[in-house]
Amino acid sequence: MKKKLWMLLAAFAVALCMFSACGKPLGYQPSPLPGGSITQPGEDDGDDDLPDDPPDPEEPEPPTAPDPEPPADVPPPVVEKPEEVPPPAVKPVVKKDILVCSNTDSLTVRAGKGTSYTALGTLDKGDMAAYVATSGNWHQIIYKRQTAYVSASYAYKVEFEKGSEAIEAVIEQGKKLLGLPYVFGAQRYHWGNGVRNPSFDGKSFDCSSLTQYVFKMGAGVNLATTSREQSLQGKAVSELKRGDLMFFTNESRKNNTGIERIGHVGIYFGDNMILHTASDHAVIEPISSKRWSFYITARRVV
Repeated sequence: MKKKLWMLLAAFAVALCMFSACGKPLGYQPSPLPGGSITQPGEDDGDDDLPDDPPDPEEPEPPTAPDPEPPADVPPPVVEKPEEVPPPAVKPVVKKDILVCSNTDSLTVRAGKGTSYTALGTLDKGDMAAYVATSGNWHQIIYKRQTAYVSASYAYKVEFEKGSEAIEAVIEQGKKLLGLPYVFGAQRYHWGNGVRNPSFDGKSFDCSSLTQYVFKMGAGVNLATTSREQSLQGKAVSELKRGDLMFFTNESRKNNTGIERIGHVGIYFGDNMILHTASDHAVIEPISSKRWSFYITARRVV
């Protein structure tokens, strides 16, 4: 009996001891503390009398830039091309024909550079000759198919604008004949059809035989044997160009009709000058007012 009583007392003492040591009954479940944490039995939260630390403030998120608005429909910038500057116009080269012109009447043409040389003929004021060169006080020229000289003190150089190659070939043939004597009815180079006249010697000319010869030799053109027949060849022109054939009447024919009025022909040289032969010798000279009064027509055969 005592033994049972002793055992009950021992069990009661153990239970009492456990209650006083823990301060909480068995089976006790703690409630959540402020802040939502739970302290387990036997844990020391470090400060039972102070409330829990407030939660850390949330780090503010960095501001985000607003999405860019889509660009409006703006046309791309117009890039102006630099203005194209055209290349400078190239001026055509104007070829010149150089002649020597006498500024006095009866200028002596000599065979050499000096007054002691043989006189070959004369040039009147305004008469011209083909220029070759200048040496000292003398101009070298072509006269009567040969080299000749005139004093540079009484002659000067003149320039004419050249025409086509064919016309210049004709003109060159004519310049070689300057100074050769005029003879009415002189022998023709051919019979109008290109067939050579065996009697032609080339030492003298009249107006139509000279034009026939230079056009045949320079351009291969067959002109007729008289100025009247030549006036029907080529085409009529109203504006004169270098190398055109010019036709005139004269005192003995001015009252005739049709082509019978024509009594003279020459080659227009340019700048109111004519290459022809009349009364004395083959010459390049100004067209006088008297000759203009006899002018009828012009024809272009090249």
